[in-house]
Amino acid sequence: MSGYWLRRIERLDPVTDHQEIYRISIGYEFPWDYQRALEFALFRTYCVPSISNLLSATREFAERPQRRYDDTALLMAELAEHGYDSPRGREALSVVNRMHGRYRISNDDMLYVLSTFVFDPIEWIDRYGWRRLHEHERQAAYHYFFEVGRRMGIKEIPAGFAEFRRFKDAYEREHFVYSDTNHEIGTYTLNLFASWYPGPLRGAVSTGAKSLLDPLMLAAFGFDPAPAWVGRLVRGALRARAVLERPLPRRRRSKLLRPGSAKSHPDYPNAKTPADIGAPEPPKDIDPAHLRRPRTPTA
Repeated sequence: MSGYWLRRIERLDPVTDHQEIYRISIGYEFPWDYQRALEFALFRTYCVPSISNLLSATREFAERPQRRYDDTALLMAELAEHGYDSPRGREALSVVNRMHGRYRISNDDMLYVLSTFVFDPIEWIDRYGWRRLHEHERQAAYHYFFEVGRRMGIKEIPAGFAEFRRFKDAYEREHFVYSDTNHEIGTYTLNLFASWYPGPLRGAVSTGAKSLLDPLMLAAFGFDPAPAWVGRLVRGALRARAVLERPLPRRRRSKLLRPGSAKSHPDYPNAKTPADIGAPEPPKDIDPAHLRRPRTPTA
């Protein structure tokens, strides 16, 4: 890859220019890596029983896993491509807030999910990317999601990159424990990953995905670990891909919001806006304990 985009990142300020740095990094420098990393970041959050329990109750992963995956990916891409304060960005945030606002979700769970969007891509790219992330990209990711989180109403976001990382690590040590709903949602997710490939390959894809899960995640999901040789093969293939990508010319067009990239929204974004996507109303028989209590009208 040419150093064109990296030189531009080096000239930008990771605090004031964090949206531009993040847009370049996710759309031009590492689009494939960010996509895979964010898939596993969401997968990681399902190790938390309070999160997987809610997802199980909504039945969205049982009935519409591809739609839920596509909606999340498109909303995040809208924010990155257009900016969180652009008209489309504000519309995307409105959809996200509306979906989350229906349910009783703790601030710490929301904060933890936000932290995975910052740190899981950093770890993935440092391991498997064609270059390591520049410090400006790391800091920009923190500042970008700090602002996104603030606009989502998330409270007590740690005031610094290192502090936020400490929160994430401590949260996982305390909350990653096995539950049946972890196993359920984790299995649905593995099946979704496998469904993107021809039938004869699906078992291998599922095993390969499990080989990338750390011991804490495997225990929380109740998954048996993949054979060690599978892990070596998968990690070797990812590193080989990075070597092959390194000499390619720089991308001139962003890979964000490419028409046809979302299986359940093949005409997005040409014929749709963020307001056209998002989860439906909660099922009528959902446990009321999962729903946010309506506010009492004030006089």
